[in-house]
Parts: sequence; structure tokens; C-alpha cells
Amino acid sequence: MPKLTIRNTRLEDIDALVRLQREVYPDIAAWHRDRVVHQIELFPEGQIVAFYGDQLVGCASSLVILWDEWADEHTWDQITAAGTFDTHNPAGYTLYGAEVFVSPRLRGKRVGHALYEARRRVCKSLNLRRIIACGRLPGYHLLAHEMSVELYARKVLWGDLTDPVLSFQLREGFRYCGIMKNYIADDHESQGNASLIAWINPDYDTSRPTALQLARTTTAQEIPA
Repeated sequence: MPKLTIRNTRLEDIDALVRLQREVYPDIAAWHRDRVVHQIELFPEGQIVAFYGDQLVGCASSLVILWDEWADEHTWDQITAAGTFDTHNPAGYTLYGAEVFVSPRLRGKRVGHALYEARRRVCKSLNLRRIIACGRLPGYHLLAHEMSVELYARKVLWGDLTDPVLSFQLREGFRYCGIMKNYIADDHESQGNASLIAWINPDYDTSRPTALQLARTTTAQEIPA
């Protein structure tokens, strides 16, 4: 049986990653190669892929932000700088989950769980305070004519409904924090909405800087005057 492997994204993975993204989201424009290269250059620790045998079957990408700057409503394009991750800020305390997708052929193989677990390891290893993400609500379009998106999310929380993404994220230990409207305008299944979710790092040490902050300080000290 093929083995599931999780590792950081490499340049040679990009073409397969973009093909998979097109397969998972046929109605949403896929990333261009140069954009993924830029993500890796900015924050290599936050870019993760899953392989099942020799096949790329999943991806999780993230950046670090100052959450206070984005706590109000924002869109995916705004917080990720249209997917360039130019908003990545090593001074921040929040790992922002920009994207997760898994091949439809591998549903039920716990690939999503493995990617989320890898993202939690990144958060802990960098001593970041939390993970924040805005998750799709792909089941909402089926019931949008019956209820508001807020009620839909509450019914998922109560167990009355199951959403392919939010129900999974709750099982992964994330807290539901509200709705972000107009998050991805092209996401017709979610009607443009996303659920704001958070995971708090239980190992966060307030007495020391994050690994990224420490690296910046060390680099600045090494630069000759």
C-alpha cells in the first residue's frame, strides 16, 4: 500500500500542485507557477504538500500575519495580497491558513488531518500564538434559499447539519468565530461566505519571541554597520 508523506513544498512540486488545484476547484482560478515560487521564497516553513506514494494529493499553504491588522472583515485577496503572500510579516504571532485542498480521490484517507497536523507543528515549532483561517462552506448553497449563512453555521455547530469543511475543522479542534462575507466572490458553493476559525497553540510561550522574530533579530545583528 502506498505511504502518505507530508513535507515542505519544493519547486519541483509546483506543476503537480497547480494541476491538483485546478482539479479540486474547477470554477476558481488556479495559482500561477511564479506565485507559488514566491510563496516558497517568502515563507518556506508554511508551504506543505502531501504525497500518497509518488502522487501529490494535497496542499496546505500559510503565512504569518499581525492578526490585529486583519481582525475586521477582509477578503482572501486582501489578506494574502492576491495569493502572493506579500502580507507575510515575520513580526506576527498568527499563522494564517491561506489554502488547504486534497485530491477528491483520496477523501477518507485522512490526508486533510495530516495536513492540519503538519500546520499545527509549524505553529508550535515557531512559537506562534494561534492559527487563524477562513474556511469555505461548500454545503451552504444547497440551503441558502432556506436560511442565512449564520444560521447554517450554527446548525453545523449544533450537529443538525454537516458541512464538508466546517464539520471537519471542528473535529480538528478549531473554534468557530463567525462569518466572513464576500471572502472569495467566485466561491459559488459558499455564496462568497467563509467561516472564521481559530486554533490556540497550547504550547505558546509568552516569555520568548517567535522563531521568526528571533531570526530577524539575529540577522539584523549580523549585518555590518
